[in-house]
Amino acid sequence: MPVWCCRCSLAGHFRNYSDTETEGEIFNSLVQYLGDNLGPKVKGMPLVEETSLLEDSSVTLPMVIIGNGPSGICLSYMLSGYRPYLSSEAIHPNAILHSKLEEARHLSIVDQDLEYLSEGLEGRSSNPVAVLFDTLLHPDADFGYDSPSILHWKLEQHHSIPHLVLGKGPPGGAWHNMEGSMLTISFGNWMELPGLKFKDWISSKRRNLKGDRVMPEEIARYYKHYVKVMGLQKNFRENTYITSVSRLYRDQGDNGSQDRDISAKHLQNQKSKFIKRNWEIRGYQRVAGGSHVPFCLFAENVALATGTLDSPAHLEVEGEEFPFVFHSMPEFGAAINSGKLCGRVDPVLIVGSGLTAADAVLCAYNNNIPVIHVFRRRVTDPSLIFKQLPKKLYPEYHKVYHMMCTQSYSADSDHLSDYTSFPEHRVLSFKSDMKCILQSVSGLKKIFKLSAAVILIGSHPNLSFLKEQGCYLGRNSSQPISCKGNPVEIDAYTYECVKEANLFALGPLVGDNFVRFLKGGALGVTRCLVTRQKKKQHLFVQRGGGDGVA
Repeated sequence: MPVWCCRCSLAGHFRNYSDTETEGEIFNSLVQYLGDNLGPKVKGMPLVEETSLLEDSSVTLPMVIIGNGPSGICLSYMLSGYRPYLSSEAIHPNAILHSKLEEARHLSIVDQDLEYLSEGLEGRSSNPVAVLFDTLLHPDADFGYDSPSILHWKLEQHHSIPHLVLGKGPPGGAWHNMEGSMLTISFGNWMELPGLKFKDWISSKRRNLKGDRVMPEEIARYYKHYVKVMGLQKNFRENTYITSVSRLYRDQGDNGSQDRDISAKHLQNQKSKFIKRNWEIRGYQRVAGGSHVPFCLFAENVALATGTLDSPAHLEVEGEEFPFVFHSMPEFGAAINSGKLCGRVDPVLIVGSGLTAADAVLCAYNNNIPVIHVFRRRVTDPSLIFKQLPKKLYPEYHKVYHMMCTQSYSADSDHLSDYTSFPEHRVLSFKSDMKCILQSVSGLKKIFKLSAAVILIGSHPNLSFLKEQGCYLGRNSSQPISCKGNPVEIDAYTYECVKEANLFALGPLVGDNFVRFLKGGALGVTRCLVTRQKKKQHLFVQRGGGDGVA
């Protein structure tokens, strides 16, 4: 099967190479989008369907974003030329920050010193730009205020940076796959993206707005609508699956050579001989009829915005592969909806102490399915998420937490109720006869017959398209990337990976699991690209003798 391919440099001010590279094939939709930048050669090509393949196209994109959830959407919004400015009437409650903003009121936030603005701010993210952007969009949100943003947005198309956003499904990412019956943990306005108030959108969709929390399905529809109303569709490609992202190198001694992929061993032995070049992104797109069309793109920069929900974490115990053991809420919900668990007297085992496990407990409880709830922590552990949620706003989660504390298993009574918690327990194994063996912290073992088991202990991103599964990018290179335990190590202000130049990461991959804070990644990445673009233009003018002609 042929491959659509996109290579070489963009003409104009994005260009920083002058050599001719190999030619490939490319989606016509991409050619339409970039046509104004590619010269008469590409403009003269006939228009065909998006899934068709074109020959003799050559371009390297400034940016390819992998992942079309809120992180990728927000980055696309800012790369499309939308710029935040301090509103004329705005006064930030933080007097020091407001004074700093006033110093450069005429500049967009993208063009200001983010490190200077972030200094001294505190918030629920370890990334300073995330805290900065959040306090600009939601001043004093952590104190319970619903204050309006102090920013207003302008579309400055001359600042746009061509890019593509690749996602497996429609814009919104994992939000389209979340359990529809549960409420979001965050308020609706905290889930919104710049330039479109969630409350304004949701008020046009339903009349009765009870409370500030909403359904995941509504958030997913909001993100999809956002991409459309902001005019970002041309940047997005759905049904795309990435199989490899690799760095291309060029031999320093041969200006006429082509970029190529160099093995790690060969690169290590002759490191000084090669210079880093573009990224090669390979994968395939599912098209009508279920067929797969492979593709190959080339980019100066790549942003990882995949989230961390791709690969549910496993207990790694015997029997975990049996069909009655689930690892996600959609699997569990499908089993209930299909009637497989109706009328069963054996309990469902739910493993985990987070909010997703609590969702599963509520789901089973509301369907009259008895629950065995197993988790390793003590119920008094201060790090339990329930202790961070106000009771009035999250009554259903505090109901689960109350049951965890008051309905724990006792070896003396040996009785299971409709819900029984097993604090400080772990699963030793599952058996083919649908039994499981639990062990307490004291070593006591107990066997239970189950109707199903649901393991909800977190998840890992699928970074199989990177070398070493992306582990080398983490703070601990010997462990897989995870939001809490081992996020991607980045520069605090540019979001560029410390261990890989021109590769960026944002959102849950860098520890920002809430939409409130992942928007800061878009600001940091955009600021970085704009700064580098200005440096390239400056060098371009210098080399032309100061008259702007190279």
